[in-house]
Amino acid sequence: QVQLVESGGGLVQAGGSLRLSCAASGRTFSTYVMGWFRQAPGKEREFVAAISWRPGRTAYADSVKGRFTISRDNAKNTVYLQMNSLKPEDTAVYYCAAAGGVIITTAAPRYDYWGQGTQVTVSS
Repeated sequence: QVQLVESGGGLVQAGGSLRLSCAASGRTFSTYVMGWFRQAPGKEREFVAAISWRPGRTAYADSVKGRFTISRDNAKNTVYLQMNSLKPEDTAVYYCAAAGGVIITTAAPRYDYWGQGTQVTVSS
């Protein structure tokens, strides 16, 4: 069982930066693929980024490549999403998720555990 708690969301102007954190409980955190998804009002939840448990392979949605960076600290049971050059279209609730296995997946149904989400609002 893994419990996930996101933090770091907020209101930022376009072009600004935010860093989201996701703290996980459970001693097996290091064996999970960790992902970030987001959901804007009236839209479906979409994949943002994911990172394998070792040696840290990553995947990104095309819309965030070059602007967002996912990382993890297994010693702290925490995964991060550094978001730079934010745009109004990045406004959404951001969710942290954990998937069993070693292969990175971008498909939400493959993730077993989800956090409650943190709101990110980017003003123009």
